[in-house]
Amino acid sequence: MMVLTIDQRGSRKGSDKVQALLEDLRSVRTVRPFQRTAGDEIQAVLDDPAIALGIALHLANSGSWSVGIGVGPVSTPLPAETRAGSGEAFILARTAVESAKKNSANICLKARQEHYIAAERIDASLQLVSLIERRRSAAAAEAGALLASGLTQREAGESLGISQQAVSLRLSNGLWHEAERMKAWIVTDLGELSS
Repeated sequence: MMVLTIDQRGSRKGSDKVQALLEDLRSVRTVRPFQRTAGDEIQAVLDDPAIALGIALHLANSGSWSVGIGVGPVSTPLPAETRAGSGEAFILARTAVESAKKNSANICLKARQEHYIAAERIDASLQLVSLIERRRSAAAAEAGALLASGLTQREAGESLGISQQAVSLRLSNGLWHEAERMKAWIVTDLGELSS
């Protein structure tokens, strides 16, 4: 099982963004829904690695949130309220979000000690992908988003009013293909770790 703990960055200096984020995440498929746990923090329990990765990277890359992913067992039966949940995945997510607050990628994954090597590999990959995506130019990000939506490079070029070669150059400069391959491996490894 995976627990995401998400904490608003710089909340003492700005407005509370938690309620708006909870509204945005309402339709996400979870085992237990995203809920405010305390102050400017929310948690959810998930079992789908692709969903967990997508949310974690999106929020970490925004610069507004620190994201901790805890992978491990939860106490069952799970209560209806996420904030009432307990178990090792909750504890690991808490440790992970504290680490995420201190690294430049704003994201961290922690797992049980017997999975230390696999967890370290996933965590390093997560941080690297986050930093790659965050440092992309707007043009590279736009081209990548079009490919992610299902368009071909030719179709993306037509949509952007540029050549297919220019799309390819933007994707190359943004390390889009490499990051997508890493994300696919993260999903696979996270699935194995959380099963």
